[in-house]
Amino acid sequence: MAPETLILCLALFLVAALYSSVGHGGASGYLAILSLTTYASMNSSWLKQHAWVLNLIVAGLAFFHYQKAGFHRPKLSLIFIVASIPAAFFGGTLSVDGAMYDTLLSLALLLAAFRLARTDRNTEAPIERPLPPLQTTVPIGASIGVLSGMIGVGGGIFLSPILVLKRWATPKAAAATAALFIWVNSAAGLAGAHLSGQLALSADPLLFFVTAVACGGFVGSKYGAEKAPQATVRWLLISVLLLATTKLVFEALP
Repeated sequence: MAPETLILCLALFLVAALYSSVGHGGASGYLAILSLTTYASMNSSWLKQHAWVLNLIVAGLAFFHYQKAGFHRPKLSLIFIVASIPAAFFGGTLSVDGAMYDTLLSLALLLAAFRLARTDRNTEAPIERPLPPLQTTVPIGASIGVLSGMIGVGGGIFLSPILVLKRWATPKAAAATAALFIWVNSAAGLAGAHLSGQLALSADPLLFFVTAVACGGFVGSKYGAEKAPQATVRWLLISVLLLATTKLVFEALP
């Protein structure tokens, strides 16, 4: 294995461990890392499709551990996923670039991280909040689905803060829902890319990438679901949001 590949796999392992600890697939982190390597020369479709594949692995592991630990609320997941799948499918057929878009998105993630940091301890109590109505969740799920398909992420980076800030879920329950949400959106995005004739996966680097993120995803999600307190999961989520924001800001710089 070439030195660059070894370093890249180690970085992917670390990102997968961090993101999976809060139920995320890690696509925004993978895209940030790949943008610093020779793979940065690949087009946006290639990059986001490989990020989706890694999402499937890591989000699947995260959902397994959080569901096994008893934090998954199926009805909460369903009311957000039902509208996100066709929206992510549609978004996967699109290619969108633009510094202004990245700037606005980074500001939104930064605001979410700030608000989560100021959230009081009551959100950490293991109390199931009433489910939000469909007229609220369908637009949210569809909007996140389109964004996920366009930029190559699973959507958990947007959904988790909403669930916690609105107090529809505790941090760990939000992680379980986000993991399933990310998995289905990533699969829908890949399906959209395939049916639109844009699917372009490369087996050689993907094998190394999958191995690295599978190891990181297993370690991170097991820690988040079984060991970390609710407060720790919330602060890990804040770290993930700040990492994603940093990536977007650097991309927006000339």
